Amino acid sequence: MTILPILTLPDPILRKVSEPVERVDDELRQLMDDMLETMYAAPGVGLAAVQVGVPRRLVVLDVSKDEEQDGQLFMTNPEIVALGPETRLHEEGCLSIPEVLLEIERPSSVTVRYLDRLGEFTELTAEGLLATAIQHEINHLNGKLIIDFLSPLKRDMLVRRFKKQARSTEAP
Repeated sequence: MTILPILTLPDPILRKVSEPVERVDDELRQLMDDMLETMYAAPGVGLAAVQVGVPRRLVVLDVSKDEEQDGQLFMTNPEIVALGPETRLHEEGCLSIPEVLLEIERPSSVTVRYLDRLGEFTELTAEGLLATAIQHEINHLNGKLIIDFLSPLKRDMLVRRFKKQARSTEAP
């Protein structure tokens, strides 16, 4: 498995709406494995393919804290079927926006339909952290970032900070 570079703000690819995946095959499963390895190394609990420069509708997740528990989820072409009526406030971070944590209110439960690692249609209802992570990653597939939950002023300040950091790390 390979650890892939994670794109960070202000990379314009992060704002692209990801294209549907045509088929789940060995090549896609290799990307899933590489994304999972990348996510664990970062470390994070979810990663969308667009974050590693592949604008396809693919997400990997693992919110399990216990290494004995296998919480790995592979979602190809995920689609939210239903959102729960209750909301949950949770502090979210993003591997593409390092060192930024934001309190975001989202539905506390979600039902999602997707193709699993074998290409089989699957439907899952999730609550709590998993529901939050699924919504966060599907937002990525739609070109939406956690900073979009901020006021325009705060969002613009954050984007300017990341653009400045990007310029300072570029070679002269």
